[in-house]
Order: sequence, then structure tokens, then C-alpha cells
Amino acid sequence: MKIIFKLFITFSVIILNACSANITETNSFTISGSDTMFDLTSNLAAEYMKEHPGISINVIGGGTASGIRALIKGETDICTASRNLKPDEAKALADYYNSLGMVYLIAKDGLSIYLHPGNNVKNLSMSQLKDIFTGKINNWKVLGGKDTVIIPVIRNPNSGTYLYFKEHVLEDEEYSPNCLIEPTTKEIAKFVSEHTNAIGYGGMGYSLNVFNAAINGVEPLEKNIHNDTYPISRYLHFYTTKNPKGLIKDFIDWVLSPAGQSVVRKSGYIPLWENQL
Repeated sequence: MKIIFKLFITFSVIILNACSANITETNSFTISGSDTMFDLTSNLAAEYMKEHPGISINVIGGGTASGIRALIKGETDICTASRNLKPDEAKALADYYNSLGMVYLIAKDGLSIYLHPGNNVKNLSMSQLKDIFTGKINNWKVLGGKDTVIIPVIRNPNSGTYLYFKEHVLEDEEYSPNCLIEPTTKEIAKFVSEHTNAIGYGGMGYSLNVFNAAINGVEPLEKNIHNDTYPISRYLHFYTTKNPKGLIKDFIDWVLSPAGQSVVRKSGYIPLWENQL
């Protein structure tokens, strides 16, 4: 009996230790994916951790595609995405988890067209944008600007913004081979701010040192993005593999609350709710 009792005690201690480890693990989680959303998500995580001492949130960028791969492999708890899932990604998620997962809209973004503040071109049509980034227009003089070569700057194919722009602006035509590729949205904005003849694109939260062009005569203002009159407005997403519970659910609920949406606005993006404008 003593041997059995000792075994029971030992087994109980192992279980308690395992439970303690699980409790510790539930105090932290990882968010990875969209580079466009990296600063936004970092700001949300920082504010949430400030309000919830003892919670640790690890935020990783790398692009929407890498975030989706990490979600499928179980390497992240939340994937951030600046676009919808592609069919093959949705299938991979369904095959692995027998579920299409959950998607949450957390903010709106105007896909801004970055111009150097010294560029006298201030308005572009959607067709002109397409012609610039596919290489059909390569001189600002054609658009009423100076007689200088246009340098289009884009993200890499791992980026959700790269794919969104290709689908919605280029209408699935290929980018010009003359496009300069930068690894992050921040680097695109920096390059455009330093080169008068450059043009780039990215989330409106990164556009402090550049000029945001009007598209089809519509400026990328909050009211125009919120009511979808700005032609390249989009939602920003959180994806999870299943219906979240516990800490993950609490964080997402907080992001969608007035407190979280206030951080969205302070980060340069558009809150979901009009009363947060």
C-alpha cells in the first residue's frame, strides 16, 4: 500500500506541475503576419499588456503569407492579414484543422499611394496607377509632372499588400520588372520620402513623411475610407484556427472594444465604428 500511495503522490505532483506549466503558458501568446499591421498590432499588444500586468504578447511581422503558414503549422495563435485568405491557404487550413478557422475584422485601412511631398502630381486615376506599376507609363511628364523617370516601389510577393494591390489595382496583370522591391512598408515610405520621382504604396499608418495622393479625385481621408468612397479601402484581419477561448478571446474582444479601437485610431488606421472617428 505504501508503494502504491507513493506512486499516487508522485503521479499527482507530475499532474500538478503539468497544470502549472499550462497556466504559465496561457499567460502568453504569439501574433504574427502582416507587415502593414506590425506597428498597429504592436501598439495594441503594448496597451493590452499595460492594462493586464503579467500577460506577455509576442508580435512578429514577416508578411501575411508567412503569418498564414505559421497559423497552419500551429506556430502562432493569431495571424494578422491585410487581405483575405487565398483558396489554397483556406484549403490547407481546413485540411489540417478540419475547420476554416475564424476571421475578425479589426480595422479599416486606405491603401495609400505614397508620393514625395515635392512631386507636383497630387491626383492619379486607377488606370494611371495600373499603367505606372505595370510599366506602361514611366515618366512623370505624361501625368503632368516633371520630365523624369518614375521609380515604382513595391513590396515582395510574401506581402498581403503586394497581392491586394496586384488584384485590385493591376487587375491581376504582372508588376513591371523595373519596380524596386523593399522588404517592409516602412522602407517603402522612407525611400519615397527621399526620392522625388518615386511612388509607392502601403498602409496609411506609415505615411507621415510622404504625400498621400488622391485617387480618382478622392483623398484618403478617414471619412472617405470609412464610407468606401476612397477606391482602395480595405479591412485588416485577425485569423485564428478555431473559435478562441480564454486569453486569446479576451484580447480580441478588447481590440474590438472602444479601448482597442482607440488604439487603432492613434496608430493611423480607421476604427470599425463611426462613433470612434
